[in-house]
Amino acid sequence: MKRWRRAGRARNARRAGRVWDARRAFHASLACLARERRTTGSDSVTTPFAHSFTKDEDASMAMSLYEPALTGFQDRPRGLGSACRVDLRAALLCSLLLLAGCPSASTSTIPSFTPLVDKDVLSVVRQQFPHGYAIGDVTSSSALLWFQGTEAGPVHVEWQAGGASATRGWQSLSVNLSKDRDLAVTVLLSGLEPGTTYRFRVIPGVTPGQPVSKRLVAEGLEGQFTTAPSPARSQPVTFVWSADLGGQQRCRRHERGYPIFESMRQTRPAFALLLGDTIYGDDRCPSPPNMPGSDLLATSLDTFREKHRYQRGATDLQRFLREVPIVATWDDHEVRNNFSGPSEPLMAFGRQAFLEYWPIQGPADEGFRLHRSLRWGQDVELFVLDTRQYRSDNGEPDGPGKSMLGASQRDWLLDALTRSHATWKVIVSTVPVSIPKPGSKLIPGIDSWAKGEDGTGFSNELSRIVATIMAQPVRNVVWLSADVHYPQINAYDPDGDGTPDFHEFIAGPLSASPGRLAPLDQTFHPTTLYTETGFYNFGVVTIAGEELRLEIRDEAGAVRYTNTFQARRAVRP
Repeated sequence: MKRWRRAGRARNARRAGRVWDARRAFHASLACLARERRTTGSDSVTTPFAHSFTKDEDASMAMSLYEPALTGFQDRPRGLGSACRVDLRAALLCSLLLLAGCPSASTSTIPSFTPLVDKDVLSVVRQQFPHGYAIGDVTSSSALLWFQGTEAGPVHVEWQAGGASATRGWQSLSVNLSKDRDLAVTVLLSGLEPGTTYRFRVIPGVTPGQPVSKRLVAEGLEGQFTTAPSPARSQPVTFVWSADLGGQQRCRRHERGYPIFESMRQTRPAFALLLGDTIYGDDRCPSPPNMPGSDLLATSLDTFREKHRYQRGATDLQRFLREVPIVATWDDHEVRNNFSGPSEPLMAFGRQAFLEYWPIQGPADEGFRLHRSLRWGQDVELFVLDTRQYRSDNGEPDGPGKSMLGASQRDWLLDALTRSHATWKVIVSTVPVSIPKPGSKLIPGIDSWAKGEDGTGFSNELSRIVATIMAQPVRNVVWLSADVHYPQINAYDPDGDGTPDFHEFIAGPLSASPGRLAPLDQTFHPTTLYTETGFYNFGVVTIAGEELRLEIRDEAGAVRYTNTFQARRAVRP
C-alpha cells in the first residue's frame, strides 16, 4: 500500500512538473512571438495555449506583461501557431517547437511567479487596470502617463530609457488613486532625453520604500513611448487628427467600438490630435443597436464620468491609446451642444471629467488650463486652443468685446506664434475658421469663428489673429479644425494678392452623423481645395522639412484626398 502511495505521489509530481514545463515553455514562446511582432510589424499573434490571445488587444497586453522578463529570444518558425491544439500536451509540444526557432532562449529567465493554475494570464491586469493606459503631450523632455485603477490606494510608477533593451536604472515615483478623481491619475514623467524610447511600468499596491516584488510587477501595466526630437533637429513626422466620437446615437455597436481607430493606428503616427467631442454628454446611446452603458444624459459629475468610461470600453480605442501618444482637447459635447463656459452651469462637471480621463496637466497655478504649445523637432509646433472655457455667449453680437479665447489665451497665442521658429505652425482649433456653424433655439448664434448673417460669430477676434499673422509675417500657418462632421481643405488669401497666406484642414467625424456642406464666410478670401461629406474620416499629415503632405482617409483607411504643400521662407525684419 505504501509503495502504491509513493508511486502515486511520484506520478503526481511528474505531472506537476510537466504542467510547470508547459507553462514555462508557453511563456517563452509568447516572448518569442512578441519579439517577432515588434521586429516585423505583424498585427496578429497566435499562441499555442488553451487561453490563446486571439484578439489584438489581448496579445498586445500579454506581450507587454511578459516580454520584459524574458530576454534573448529571436524569430520563430512560420506557420506553427494556427496548427496548435489547446490540450496540455499539444501546448507543450507546440511551445517547444516554437522555442526551437529561438536559438538564444533560456528558460532560466522565465519568472518564478508565473501562476500554475489555468487562468487567463491577463485577468489580474484587466481587474487592476481595465482601461489600460494612455501617453499624452509628449515633448523632447517630458510625457504624461494616464491610467485608471479599480481600487483606491498607492501605485508605483517606474520608467527607464532604452525600451525593451534598456540597461539603465529605473526612475520611480508613487501616486495615490483616489475616488475624488474616479481612480484615474495623470503622472508627469520629466527629465527625459530627446528622441529616446522609454519603457515604463505601473505597479499597484506599493507604498513608498516598499520593495517591488516580481508578483506585483506581473500584476501591473507595462508599455513604452518615444520622446520628440530636439527642437534643433529636423526629423520627418507623421500625425493624425479627427474628432466627434459617438454622436447622434452612432456609438459602440460592438466590443471593438470604433474600427476607425485601427485604421488610424495603422498609419503609424508619432502622435494623434483629438479635437474634442470625445463624448456626447448631451446625447443618448440607446441599446440596441449600441452596446449598453450610455443610454443617459450627463447632468452630474458621476454621469459625465460614466460617459467617458463607456467610450474607454471600446477595445480598438484602448489599443490606439496604448500605442499612439495623444494630444487631446475638448469641444462642446464634452458638456453640451454649443456651450459657452462662463455661463454654462454644467461646465465644471464636464471639465473635471474630461481632465480625469485624458493625459492633460496644466500648470500648478492653472489646474484647469487646456491651451498649450508642443514642439516636435525643428519643423512642427502645435498651438492647442481651448475654444470653450472662456468664450462669450454665442448669441452676443460680434464686436471688439466678444471673445472665443479670452484675453489671456489670445495674447498667449499671438505671442507664441510670433516667437515660434518652427517651420510649420499648427493652430489646433476645435471649430472651423470660415464655415458658419449655426446655433439652435436653446443656444442661438454662430458657434464657429465665421461671421453670421445675424451679426454673431467671432470674426472680430479672428481678424486680430489674422492681422498678426500677416504683419510679422508668420509663415506656414495651418489651422486644424473639426466639429462640422465633414472634411474640407481651404486656402486663405486675406490680402488678395493671389498667394495663400495660411491653410485650414478640417476632418471628422470619427463616428457621428455626417454634416451638410455650407457656404463659407468670405472675409478672408477662402478657396476650397476639397470638400466631401457622408463618411467617417480622419486626416494624416506628414511633414519632412519644408514639405507637408496631407491625406484625408475614410474609416477603412482608404485615401479620399491628398495634396502636398511647400513651406514659404520667412521674411522678417
